[in-house]
Parts: sequence; C-alpha cells; structure tokens
Amino acid sequence: MLERWFGLRAHGTRVSTELVAGLTTFMTMSYIIIVQPAILSSAGMDFGAVMMATCISAAVSTLIMGFWANYPVALAPAMGENVFFAYTIVLGMGVSWQNALGMVLLSGVLFIFLSIFRVRELVLDAVPLELRRAIAAGIGAFILVLGLEHAGVLARRHEVWQRLFSADNAWQAMARGELSFFADLARVYSPGSCWGHVQLVAGVGLAVMVLLMWKKRRAALLTGMVAAAGMALVLGMVKWQGLASAPPDIGPTVWKFDLHGLFTWKLFPLVLIFLFMDLFDTIGTLIGVSEQAGLTGPDGRLPRARRALLADAVGTTVGAALGTSTVTSYIESAAGVQEGGRTGLTAVVCALGFLAAIFFSPLVRMIGSGVPADGGATLYPITAGALMVVGVLMLKSLRGMPWKRWDTSVPAALIVIGIPLSYSIADGLAFGFISLPALKLLAGRGREVSWLIYLLGAVFLLRYIFL
Repeated sequence: MLERWFGLRAHGTRVSTELVAGLTTFMTMSYIIIVQPAILSSAGMDFGAVMMATCISAAVSTLIMGFWANYPVALAPAMGENVFFAYTIVLGMGVSWQNALGMVLLSGVLFIFLSIFRVRELVLDAVPLELRRAIAAGIGAFILVLGLEHAGVLARRHEVWQRLFSADNAWQAMARGELSFFADLARVYSPGSCWGHVQLVAGVGLAVMVLLMWKKRRAALLTGMVAAAGMALVLGMVKWQGLASAPPDIGPTVWKFDLHGLFTWKLFPLVLIFLFMDLFDTIGTLIGVSEQAGLTGPDGRLPRARRALLADAVGTTVGAALGTSTVTSYIESAAGVQEGGRTGLTAVVCALGFLAAIFFSPLVRMIGSGVPADGGATLYPITAGALMVVGVLMLKSLRGMPWKRWDTSVPAALIVIGIPLSYSIADGLAFGFISLPALKLLAGRGREVSWLIYLLGAVFLLRYIFL
C-alpha cells in the first residue's frame, strides 16, 4: 500500500529510511512546539491552547504535504512571522490578538486563491536555475548559522540586526550610501561563549553524526541527537519531566479570530505583509529542500508544485482558525532529506510526531525547550549538530555555478549572503530578485529573465520603500 501511494522504489528509498527521516525532521523542529506558545503567550494568548493549535495545524498541513503532494517537507508555524505577530502587531501597534489572527486567516485565504490560480506556481517556475542553486546554498548557510547559534558558538546581536534590517532603515541607508550600514554588517554576529556544557553536548552530538556518516551508517543524525540528549540529561542541562500527560485545552484560542476592521488602510497592508512573507519563505524552502533531495524535473521545475503550495496555504488557514500564526514549510525538513527521506512518507511520520506530542508533551518539552543562556537567549544543543551538518551539505549546490557571468553570479552571491545575514529567506531573496533584472539589463541580456522576475523585483523594492 505504501509503495503504491508514495512510489518508494521510484524514489530510491524504503519504509525504514522514511521512518528515520521523519523522526529526524520532527526532532529537529520540535522546538517550535515550545517556542511558539512562549512567543504568542507574550501577546496575551493562552500557552496550552497555542501549543495545541501549533501541533494540530502542523500535523494537518504536513499530512496534506505528505499524502497529497508527496514531498518530504514538514510544516509548522513560522519563526519570524510569529515574532511579527506578537511583538510588532499586537504589542507594538496595540492590535488585539484576535484581530491579528484574523489577518493570518485572511492571508491564508488569499494564499489558497493564489495557489488555485497557479500564481504561486508561476513564481516558482520563473526562478532561473542559477538562483535556485543560490537559494539552496543560502538556506544551507542559514541552517549552518542556526546550528552554530543553537550550540552557543555564534551569537546574533539583536539590536544591530534589527537596526540594519528593519524595512524603514535598510534600503534607505543603502540608498544614501551610509558607510555605517555596511560597517555594521560585520557586527551582526559575534562569537558565543567558547567553552561550556552547551558546546560539549552539541559537540558530542556533532561528532557522533560525522563519525556515523563517515562510516556510511544509517540514522546518523537521529543517533547523534539521541546521544546529545543523553549527555544533556547526565549533565543536568535538561530534566526528565515524565513521559505523557493530558492534552491542554484548546478552547481559549480556537475560532477566536476577528475580521472586524481589517479592510482599512491601516490594517489591510499588514495582511499583505503576512502574505508576502509566507509566499517567499515557502518558495525558498521548497526550492532549497527539493534541490537537496533531487526532486526537481529535467527542466528544473517542481512536479506537483501546486499541491505543495496548497498544503502551505491550508495550514495557515487552519492554524489561524485554531489559534496560531502563519504556518509554512520548514527548512529543518532538510535534516530528514539528509537521512534519506525522499517521499511524502517522511512528512507523514513527522506529522504523526506532532500529533503524539499532544499526549507526550513532557518528553517533547525536555527535548525542545532548550537551555537558558546569558542575555535571555535560549540554546538548543541537542539538535544543533544536525543543523550544522545539513547546512554544510546544502552548500554543495554552488557547484557548477557560472561565476564568470557577473550578471548572474552577483545576484546569486547576494542571495547566499543575504539569507543568513537578514535572518529571513524572504528578505534574502529580495537581494537577488532586485539585482538580477537590473544587472541583466545592464549586460544587455534583459530578455533572459522572465517578465515575472521584473515584476517581483519591483514588488520587493516597493515593499521596502513603502512598507
């Protein structure tokens, strides 16, 4: 039955490989089960209800991705969008969290229409092959940076990052040629603490993964994470909190969205921002993960792309109805792909993990809650090694890049650098989508670029100028 549904042999995989890949993906992204309610509860939402909404929306959207689109990609509420939801809209602008949920719901409905009418698929197909490779490498660099951050080896200076990459500041400062902007780019990241239990746990997990990969053993990433979790328990960094518990009540957030007042000049642009962020986060993730898994067709296009994009759109709509922020495809899916996941069965296993987390929340809390660090940050040494390994391996997509063609190589390089620097796939893509058409025109090769890329470049530029 599984062979007929997922085509395991045609994709060069088997059930046991897909099971390990699904578990690896789930463990790598399980932190969102704890982080999401922690962020949204700061905006006045119930912690337990948001946790339930997070698990259910992730499971539903990932099941659709697995069964219908047959991709090894998992979905969950997006980091970045959740911070925008809680701190910018609710706490910063004074909008109620019910209204903010209404914005997410409305953006989800717009996602569905854009997917049905193939608008998102057209965008996906219009991206040139060179930029596809750059996006995969940029996401790899981003994952590597995340792994180094989670291990406490690298620290992001939030105040510098926010000043540099706020929409009101970045492009205006660059346009004015302010040298301080470019000088501050080198100060976005700083070394973390050099030695400590966090780095030891992450290092042990990474060493186990590299050793098993060198010996070509299966489940290398999953085994490394289990080893790191065991050491964290021994060192007292995490505590055994039990195995199972009753699910929290979802009542405080389910169907609490409010659409009143959203169709105004003040609030509707925020709906478009949610739409914009999710659109390009999803496109970037699908391109990056599919390139790594070798799932693209001979023409470089993604088969069943509309189904994958619809899974994302439905997930956002369901999540808003249940009580959580924008749901999108997760770059951590690359960890499962590295373990051999090639079909939707990997996604189905991951979705079952989210459903099980509802009943085994103490165990998930132990793995995913992380370790408090100086300055209020939280580190995740158990899963850091897996992110570092996957990030390094994804950089191989830069092989074969035509670096001598400056009209192509410069936008590609800007994407590779821009995604980890801006801490956002969507903002990183902006560097490439704005520079590519401009440089192609300067080189006299303007016809090599789709009209849609020109449109997207203009949209990105207008977003930074007016939003």
